[in-house]
Amino acid sequence: MSIVESIIDIPTEHEKNVCGPFDSHMKKIERTLNVTMISRDGELKLIGPDGVVRKAKSVINNLLELSRRGNAITEQNVDYALSLAFEEKDEQILEIDKDIICRTINGKPVKPKTVGQKEYVDAIRDKMIVFGMGPAGTGKTYLAMAMAIQAFKNNEVNRIILTRPAIEAGEKLGFLPGDLQSKIDPYLRPLYDALYQIMGADSYLHNAEKGLIEVAPLAYMRGRTLDNAFIILDEAQNTTPAQMKMFLTRIGFGSKVVVTGDMTQRDLPSDTQSGLEVAVKVLRGIEDIAMINLTSVDIVRHPLVQKIVNAYDAYEEKLAKMKRPSDFKSPQGSRENGRGPGRGARRDENNGARPPYGAGRERHS
Repeated sequence: MSIVESIIDIPTEHEKNVCGPFDSHMKKIERTLNVTMISRDGELKLIGPDGVVRKAKSVINNLLELSRRGNAITEQNVDYALSLAFEEKDEQILEIDKDIICRTINGKPVKPKTVGQKEYVDAIRDKMIVFGMGPAGTGKTYLAMAMAIQAFKNNEVNRIILTRPAIEAGEKLGFLPGDLQSKIDPYLRPLYDALYQIMGADSYLHNAEKGLIEVAPLAYMRGRTLDNAFIILDEAQNTTPAQMKMFLTRIGFGSKVVVTGDMTQRDLPSDTQSGLEVAVKVLRGIEDIAMINLTSVDIVRHPLVQKIVNAYDAYEEKLAKMKRPSDFKSPQGSRENGRGPGRGARRDENNGARPPYGAGRERHS
């Protein structure tokens, strides 16, 4: 295999961003692709086999373009650029970056960062109801919130309704102090956090006072008809089938619904079936309903979160294998194990028990 060299010019203003702190990004590319990199005077020399050098050059050029667009290059960007390079889909990372949903109160653009997230955002644009399922850190709630706020600003909907089931995460918190709103606020805090970051606290409070933005527990949805609204049901894995049916039948004209959940983090009693699990089975294939499954590849939090999710998946798969019943063994005395139809075969017909009196067995007085 021939060894080749290739040189990439990296402008000084982008060098620190692309190479990472203490050249951590370059070191990761070197280790992953088994290529040698030498940085000197704004030039990066790549040395290695031809195919490997081409992959490394593509990854670095993509990261450089992301930096030119104003992105802060993170370890997640590097990991994802490398994974796309192995799949020969290098150009997709730049296509994804073009899709800006909105900007936060600080001016930071909110956009999908993976192919799975891009598919999720496009489904929300095109479909009336979208189920977004996947592990923690895949941006299910945050991207749905960004799409809701943008639709509200564009006057596509008249109000935003955010809801989630009020259920403890494996703990019994007892009675909480304060009025009813104070009691339910702790369960809805993740929704408030996303609202404040994207919209700002002042803007949220102003619209909340007018009733244009509503954050409420799922139980409050009973009996309502929600027209011209963007509705987000978060943590849907903790709904019961009856709750899920109740929620989905609230939808009125001009509304859009996003249902998010992670089936691996259920807080329901062990004997209760998840409403999200049932809904996915019942509604799959219905027109204008999309089912988007995000995976650990789409996690955009700290890279350690991706490793944690993968470790738990492997552990749970191992437990499932251990719980599977052993292979069926034919009973002794059957023709399959070489024994003829003698006394042993007759015992097998009664699951190993001797035949009762009056069933081929005489009683001697």
